[in-house]
Amino acid sequence: MMKTIFKFLAVILIAFTVQSCNLTSAAGLTSQGQPTKSVDGTLTSTTANSSVNVDHSNWDKLLKKHVNKEGLVDYKGFINDRSSLNSYLQKLASYDPSNDWSVQELLAYYINLYNASTIELILDNYPTKSIQDISGAFTKGFIQINKKELSLGAIENGVLRKMNEPRVHFALNCASISCPKLQRDAYTAGKINEQLDKAATEFINSDKNELTGNVPKVSSIFDFYTKDFEPGIAEYINKYSDTKIDLVAPITFKEYNWSLNEQK
Repeated sequence: MMKTIFKFLAVILIAFTVQSCNLTSAAGLTSQGQPTKSVDGTLTSTTANSSVNVDHSNWDKLLKKHVNKEGLVDYKGFINDRSSLNSYLQKLASYDPSNDWSVQELLAYYINLYNASTIELILDNYPTKSIQDISGAFTKGFIQINKKELSLGAIENGVLRKMNEPRVHFALNCASISCPKLQRDAYTAGKINEQLDKAATEFINSDKNELTGNVPKVSSIFDFYTKDFEPGIAEYINKYSDTKIDLVAPITFKEYNWSLNEQK
């Protein structure tokens, strides 16, 4: 009888462990086998020193066609170009990213993959008022990479955040009003540093933040990912902001608007 009980408990423990691992992966706490090459020092833009140079020109064309200068998206237009989006995502899915890729290629690949996959997710559930209305939007694995399935959370938290480049937070677009704007240019290894600088500068100086010297109110992104912004939020913001924050000023965070970033 006792042996039967122990066996039953062992089965439950194994099942719980497997489920916990699956949840951890889904939440994006692990890289799920994806390379997480770290930016060492100052990032430079280059296509050299990489076994692969990915062509993102088709994604670039789609962005220029369906995203306006405010970063708002024409989702109905994307529906009409669904075959082109699918073709681009299928191309990205055919790759097997590795440490033989340069850090520049990896950053461009995963940023573009995240943004294009977010568009795909919205189209699959269109019309919708918010990405938060989609069950498991950030935790379900639906993004194909070399026969593996990753979630948006896995790409952001399990891969990109581990690459020691906090500017990715201003490049990723989660289809919401309070997100950084979706840029109209695909990220590429040859321009990655300048593109990330532009994204950071535009976001920090936009109405997503209310910057003053003594009473700054900033995007909740700085609250969600505080530890990524070294040596501190104020110091980090001041590297890009036109209005400088007093380093001892108390910082508060704006409420996040998850409404869909759709063109009216």
